[in-house]
Amino acid sequence: MTALPPSAARDLAVRLLCGHGFVMRAGNERGDTLYLARAGEAWLVRVSNHARTALQRARRRDILTSLVIREPRTPAQVETLVAAAMRDFDAERRRRADQPSAEPSRK
Repeated sequence: MTALPPSAARDLAVRLLCGHGFVMRAGNERGDTLYLARAGEAWLVRVSNHARTALQRARRRDILTSLVIREPRTPAQVETLVAAAMRDFDAERRRRADQPSAEPSRK
């Protein structure tokens, strides 16, 4: 299987997430970071080519997980990364559901 360039692998990851009920919410000006949420929810999954810093994590508590792709990946690898991101997203969402004050404001 041929590896996709990082930007194409991120695009595939976004399409796969959209196929699982996520919708695009926002992106940065450079276009290398996208934020997606399930319809009707404020919690986000982040797809990017770089990890967040500790300061970024502290500021954006509404991002439950990040899917970082900065190297070429095969479509199968992207599918595996998306599955892991969705598993982590759902686990963190359940964990925060036990903390009523953790609910982000609707955007």
